[in-house]
Amino acid sequence: MAEEQKFSETSVQLTEAAPQTVGSGFTAPGNIYSAILSRNETVKDARRLKDFQELRDKYVLKKVLFEDPLFPAEDSSLFYSEKFPLKLEWKRPSRVVPHDQSFTENYAGIFHFQFWRYGEWVDVVVDDRLPTYKNQLVFTRSGQKNEFWSALLEKAYGKRKDGKDLMIRLVRVRDPWGVAPPPACKSNDWAALATSEQDKERLRPTEQGEFWMCFEEFKKNFTKLEICNVTPDTLEDDQMLKWNVTTHDGRWVKGCSAGGCRNFPDTYWTNPQFRLVLLETDAKEKTCTVVVALMQKGRRKERCSGATLHNIGFAIYEVPKEMKGNQQQLPKDFFLYNASTARCKSYVNMREVTERFCLKPGEYVIIPSTFDPHKESEFLLRVFSESRSTSEVIDAEIEVEPVTDVKKKIKPFEEEETEEEKQFRAIFQQIAGDDMQINANELRTVLNRVVAKYKELKTEGFSLESCRSMIALMDTDGTGHLNLQEFNHLWNKIKKWKLVFTRYDTDKSSTISSFEMRNALTEAGFQLNNQLYDIICMRYANEHMELDFDSYISCLVRLEGMFRAFRAFDRDGDGIIKLNVFEWLQLTMYA
Repeated sequence: MAEEQKFSETSVQLTEAAPQTVGSGFTAPGNIYSAILSRNETVKDARRLKDFQELRDKYVLKKVLFEDPLFPAEDSSLFYSEKFPLKLEWKRPSRVVPHDQSFTENYAGIFHFQFWRYGEWVDVVVDDRLPTYKNQLVFTRSGQKNEFWSALLEKAYGKRKDGKDLMIRLVRVRDPWGVAPPPACKSNDWAALATSEQDKERLRPTEQGEFWMCFEEFKKNFTKLEICNVTPDTLEDDQMLKWNVTTHDGRWVKGCSAGGCRNFPDTYWTNPQFRLVLLETDAKEKTCTVVVALMQKGRRKERCSGATLHNIGFAIYEVPKEMKGNQQQLPKDFFLYNASTARCKSYVNMREVTERFCLKPGEYVIIPSTFDPHKESEFLLRVFSESRSTSEVIDAEIEVEPVTDVKKKIKPFEEEETEEEKQFRAIFQQIAGDDMQINANELRTVLNRVVAKYKELKTEGFSLESCRSMIALMDTDGTGHLNLQEFNHLWNKIKKWKLVFTRYDTDKSSTISSFEMRNALTEAGFQLNNQLYDIICMRYANEHMELDFDSYISCLVRLEGMFRAFRAFDRDGDGIIKLNVFEWLQLTMYA
């Protein structure tokens, strides 16, 4: 076996970088938890998935002007901690320019704007109340006194960014020569942006020639602003290089897919993995130019609750020959014995980390991660290449080992019984009574008596809810009870699953790590995709990201029961079922 190699990642704290904008035209897929989130929608109009026209028509019909509950006309919408020195009065304007919006036709005090964010257009709805002082707009204003589209646009931007304090408009400037002293127009108001001593040190001008100035002074002193963009795919000139671009939305979930950097070998392999195939070299070159950009999403929006930017980074690994062309994730052991082919210079607390590489044609895996495990966030991964390439998330097809029909599997007890089966029969008869049927409470008693004999399982036994799920799984005649044969088949399953549990209970604590649940489920015969592993972790793991024996068995019982029910309804075997409301409720409520 190859010698285990030692690797170490470094983490660097930096000031957050300004966002980069790319008009790639890609549409991000829906949220991976959309099915869960959609059933928990709030009833508030502003949070529902309604478009602008629907809300506007509703308020026009009610003859009431819209007041945005998510961005109220209050000072608290503009600032987190600082108190504004002026007494603001919020007023509605008399004219706007945006398309299909006016103060005459269908006016309801509601307007909307679209912003390009994380690879897709986002629609933001606001009311038209604007902060004023002495009948003058306090912030952005148009050159024409009766034109207010720019002020409304600024308000929509502030709402989308959850942008309290965004209207303290200061610009950090650095003279690249660092020779001349700071100009007289420099501002010392930067200290007001800090909410802690750490923030103060981060914002303090330290480089030679570095200073802050008000945005108004910035506009007076500068006439031209150039922005360098490392993503030239937006250029239309035929003479310019056209880049191939692929985008991927992902998520780090605590206890399941937030594995941290490779300093944490027990969990690093659980991070999302993306397969990159470089098909050809650049023109007149022997390598392929690749730019990888990793952006963490939503952290600014959550800063009011104390959220900060995570330290993020990524590494690129060459796929071994035996795994080329398949959709399997690189396993845990791979990272113990193989170094990365390329990686970002360090993990930094920036909104986006970007690196440029020259790689040989071939197959690679990109692994984005936070520096520490258990750091949750959504992210956007973009891959740019000069020559032809493909990239996709590595995800498994949902499969399960063939489930044998319970009625066919059960053997009659007239055949010769094992000693264990004889003990079961005695316990079962003692508890079941003459009808030889047991309910969930009685099943719990039988199982807990048997499990108690396994001293290595430090467990309090099965819960009543787990036993109800077991009844639903094994109940072949719809009585809500189990007979002896059904119970015997259930116990054989539990014994098989117990062996898997014991194998992954490496510290003999009678729990398994949520990170290892992926391997345990695979060994138990279930192959799931990344989204389902995330959901299972959220549903069954405790606050320490561990599953005890009861939670583990409950999960497997539910999985087998749902797979069996799906196959029963999938009569033509095409992987699609159609249910009416009765069938859906029957399927989900008795499980």
